[in-house]
Amino acid sequence: MRKLTFKGGIHPDDSKSATNRVPIKTVIPPELMYYPVQQHIGAPLNILVSVGDTVKMGQKIADSDAYMCAPLHSSVSGTVKKIEPCLTPSGIKAMTIVIENDGLDTKEEPINTKPLSELSPEEIIKLVREAGIVGMGGAGFPTHVKLSPPPEKKITHVIVNGAECEPYLTSDHRVMLENPEEVISGLLAIMKIFSLDKAYIGIEENKPDAIEMMKKHASGYEGIHVLTLKKKYPQGAEKQLIYAVTGKEVPSGRLPMDVGCLVTNVDTVTEISRVVNSGIPLMSRVVTVSGGAVAQPANFRVRIGTPFRYVIEQAGGLICEPKKIIMGGPMMGIAGVSLDVPVLKGTSGILAFDEKQATVRNESNCLRCGKCVSVCPMNLIPSQLGIYANKKDIEKCEEYNLMDCIECGSCSYTCPAQRHLVQAIRWGKTQILAKRAKEKAKKEANK
Repeated sequence: MRKLTFKGGIHPDDSKSATNRVPIKTVIPPELMYYPVQQHIGAPLNILVSVGDTVKMGQKIADSDAYMCAPLHSSVSGTVKKIEPCLTPSGIKAMTIVIENDGLDTKEEPINTKPLSELSPEEIIKLVREAGIVGMGGAGFPTHVKLSPPPEKKITHVIVNGAECEPYLTSDHRVMLENPEEVISGLLAIMKIFSLDKAYIGIEENKPDAIEMMKKHASGYEGIHVLTLKKKYPQGAEKQLIYAVTGKEVPSGRLPMDVGCLVTNVDTVTEISRVVNSGIPLMSRVVTVSGGAVAQPANFRVRIGTPFRYVIEQAGGLICEPKKIIMGGPMMGIAGVSLDVPVLKGTSGILAFDEKQATVRNESNCLRCGKCVSVCPMNLIPSQLGIYANKKDIEKCEEYNLMDCIECGSCSYTCPAQRHLVQAIRWGKTQILAKRAKEKAKKEANK
């Protein structure tokens, strides 16, 4: 079968061999668990507990009446010890609920007892919201919002993203091998929401065992198609995956729903399966722990709120002082400043790089070679965007569609001048957003 792909992209060493054959091991949570209340894109949550309260495993501890949000649940039973600002993986402090784990795992009542066959589309979406499910590939977008497009945006294609194109990460790979029935079950729930009889699971060719396993479990469902994707980065980016699977291009400034598509991560659909079939809210996720500073790289099912340092200890600890810590993958992950931060809903990986892996490259002048243009999956001109951003020419940044950049890092990776293009583009985005916010506030003030 033809291997599906997109235009542009790069071929970095996938560095997955250290963990892709390591089965998922469940981590017993430590004594203290940390829950930053902002783990999603959208409105902030209100804390529902107080210091001294006893909580159950699965109990909602933060929520909001706002539509664009996802509630937070305790992943252990125990006592609320503190509510205070704590460091997060992004390097900033956020209000955090600290719970002392009693080790009993006293469970809250399940939030669903109906089988999928008895649930309406509206009930499924409500369950997804109540379970606090977000995009678990790292974006953190509330899933119930994604599952509720405007009536005029008819979804015709649902795609499960099993590409996992980021180097080092193998959590999705292992989930597809070890829990394929949950992937299928979660996908069936989404298909029911949109009354679809056809859906797709896209997996990169470097995971032949996962492809075989998912095809085996999908064989009983005529409308579920498992597709082989070419091994190329960023194959798992939403717009690139849509093009590879459907041939549709999402226009500049538009969303997947504008071309009738919805893309969801492997971990996200498994969480939908869990809440639909067992009434369990989002309390844990699979995390890849790897990097040259880690003694025994592995894949773990980790409860939300578990400190990074504790998780790494389950992988044999560190063999040297890490030069760089990353939450997620090395291309698009978040560089951190400490291991004393908690696993969040979007923590797909914890990478601890040694000095050799984390070498900082020195920039030189642009060579005008055009390599960054040839690999850009969004058909942009990264070299020019970098120049305009560094010159603080916001008008030119907008003219050259800087906001379309998905920050995949392909341009920086391939640049022979070692230019830090993504860093400059990210700065440009903050300036454009600040400018737009200022213009919006001015218009509202003049009404």
